[in-house]
Amino acid sequence: MLKKLLCIVALIVFTATLASAAGHKNPRVEMETSLGKVTIELFDKEAPISVKNFVAYVQSGYYSGTTFHRVIPGFMIQGGGLTANLTPKPGNLPAIKNEADNNLKNDRGTLSMARSGDPNSATSQFFINVANNSSLNRPNPDGFGYAVFGKVTDGMDVVDKIVSTPQVRKNSVFQNVPVEAVTIKSVKLLK
Repeated sequence: MLKKLLCIVALIVFTATLASAAGHKNPRVEMETSLGKVTIELFDKEAPISVKNFVAYVQSGYYSGTTFHRVIPGFMIQGGGLTANLTPKPGNLPAIKNEADNNLKNDRGTLSMARSGDPNSATSQFFINVANNSSLNRPNPDGFGYAVFGKVTDGMDVVDKIVSTPQVRKNSVFQNVPVEAVTIKSVKLLK
């Protein structure tokens, strides 16, 4: 009898787990840029810290008025921290823990956290891979990698437009800057 009861309980737990997993939908955001809209699915189960961080910036309106300041054909587009005149936008949240060990790959169309040489230095900036960038996966030469936390589900044509814009070098700090600023008008959570 006890064996039968344990089997029933195990079956109920298993069924509930499957139902919960099947009902979970990843959050999505719509990013409106000066060149068009991009829809992004966020992987909150695989990268909960990065997604929570990104969503906090989205909900505060932080990304409005920032620019894609680093655009490298065959590699990626980076934005989310500088204004069109290349000054840092104030209001960064504390840096987050690197989640590059989540088994997600820096493949074309994925969204990853930008960071400095310190693996745990990511704040607001992110990049969208325009190619499969296996050198950014964990472990990369620094041993940590870059944390993937989302993927473009609609609007890769807009991302491709952004990466194909003419670029210039601006002073000694900024390379691969679009000649004409590509701004993020807004980012909003979709229902």
